[in-house]
Amino acid sequence: MAAAAAAVASHCLARFMDSETTKSTFSYSNHTCCRQSIQVFHNKYQSCTLSMNGCQGDPKVPIGTIETRTLGAVPSPALAMERLNLAIGDFKRNPPPFSSGIIRLQVPIQQQIEAIEWLHAQDQILPRCFFSGRRSRPSASNLLIDMSNGNGRSSFGQQNLVSVAGVGSAVFFRQLHPFSYEHWRSIKRFLSSKCPLIRAYGAIRFDARTNISPEWKAFGSFYFMIPQVEFDELEGSSMLAITVAWDDALSWTWDEAIDSLEETMQQVASFIVKLRKEASREFILSNNHIPNKTHWDLAVERALQMIDRSSSPLIKVVLARSSRVLTATNIDPLTWLACLQVEGENAYQFCLQPPNGPAFIGNTPEQLFHRKWLSVGSEALAGTRARGGSRAIDLQIEHDLLSSPKDHLEFTIVRESIKNKLESVCDRVIVEPKKTVRKLRRIQHLFAQLAGNMKREDDEFKILSSLHPTPAVCGFPTETARLFISETEMFDRGMYAGPVGWFGGGESEFAVGIRSALVEKGFGALIYAGTGIVEGSNPSLEWDELELKTSQFTKLLQHEVPWQSKVGNLETIN
Repeated sequence: MAAAAAAVASHCLARFMDSETTKSTFSYSNHTCCRQSIQVFHNKYQSCTLSMNGCQGDPKVPIGTIETRTLGAVPSPALAMERLNLAIGDFKRNPPPFSSGIIRLQVPIQQQIEAIEWLHAQDQILPRCFFSGRRSRPSASNLLIDMSNGNGRSSFGQQNLVSVAGVGSAVFFRQLHPFSYEHWRSIKRFLSSKCPLIRAYGAIRFDARTNISPEWKAFGSFYFMIPQVEFDELEGSSMLAITVAWDDALSWTWDEAIDSLEETMQQVASFIVKLRKEASREFILSNNHIPNKTHWDLAVERALQMIDRSSSPLIKVVLARSSRVLTATNIDPLTWLACLQVEGENAYQFCLQPPNGPAFIGNTPEQLFHRKWLSVGSEALAGTRARGGSRAIDLQIEHDLLSSPKDHLEFTIVRESIKNKLESVCDRVIVEPKKTVRKLRRIQHLFAQLAGNMKREDDEFKILSSLHPTPAVCGFPTETARLFISETEMFDRGMYAGPVGWFGGGESEFAVGIRSALVEKGFGALIYAGTGIVEGSNPSLEWDELELKTSQFTKLLQHEVPWQSKVGNLETIN
């Protein structure tokens, strides 16, 4: 047994060693450092036809048509597949009279099926995406809506939309250059308020000015996709949809788009197996932190020295850690995400996996912004404590968090920075509550909601570009903190702590990609966490906070059943 285990360990370690591959030369920073990276091999997935990169189109030229068509409801996913395949045949016989366009065809299903279970059934198809909004808390952007007409809706767009999963890309958006206004317009070109469920799901790098390491190469500086085949989980029902997009100017014709969609549909499974939402039992071969505890202490002390220096403007900096977990057996990113859903009812869950890339998954409590028409909301989240084992202990910990001068300073920096940035774009900004405690399963944070009214919808890009990165994931002042991070951290954050979410026609929503991991079946995972350093921070206590934040992942590898476990019996949905 020992020899066999050693052989497995040697095999996994050899395939997950640090790559000596030269990183992309793309860099906008004069400050570079030697960062450790991983080489990931991809030979287990079926990639759909690449489709077209919408960033190559002219954002000033509108596309010919944007449509959503709804067919009659059916009782099962299998019947929905049959109906959509027939519709594809009709599409081929009767092409639309436009040189460009995007058409979504959707079939309601008369039963509620979890979107993540549908996605798990399509395990071999890339690209893929998943996004689930928070179910138990309204969005901050509804503060103004509620005050004006009392007609606020759920934070996830349509009132009963729970989560969305998709495979294949009708159109994707990816570049190495930093996400710009022109890129935003290229995405919005394919969206319309009249078709609210045509959405582009994706993520943006934390810092596009730093080098892209090999494990993040497939994502570029940003990656968004409008799925070819999409499954929407609703409250009490579901929906299966297909989307076809074409643009002759991009050398992606209607015929090519239909053929690509047909190819993807041939790979889609119509049966769905219930996921067992229980802890995995992978054998951990190693768990290596970058930085290790010694280098972490040095980095925190260096940050504190700069904060104390009168000549330095730095007030806060967020330092992060990358933990590389190697396992003897596969880590299935979707099974991990399903386990996180059990513990994350007050958080966003997401998965994004481009062709030939690993899966970026997360269970983040932090909203970057939510826009509906001209109303926009955001949140301030900072300061961290563990939950107590009893109500009395939990309340005592809450009191300690609320009365801590160090945590109050860290939280105030975040809240006031977000408020000032919203005020630069919005007519009026409301902060309510100004300071309270948000309680998650394992962690509690100081929290505030902010909301404002934009002057025009084009200000959405200004909101995104000004809010990211917030002091909660970077520091303050932003550029001073960003520079310190780029000089100090020895790994590539990639999309960790960057915006992750979706753009729609009249509505968009983005979370902050924290409490996240980069996972590839057969090669382990990179688990990310960060903590804010301000005057009064203690390196050892900050390290403990990192351990607390990564525990939602590491506990899955230590045979602990997730909190409020919802283990289901294995059954098939036809």
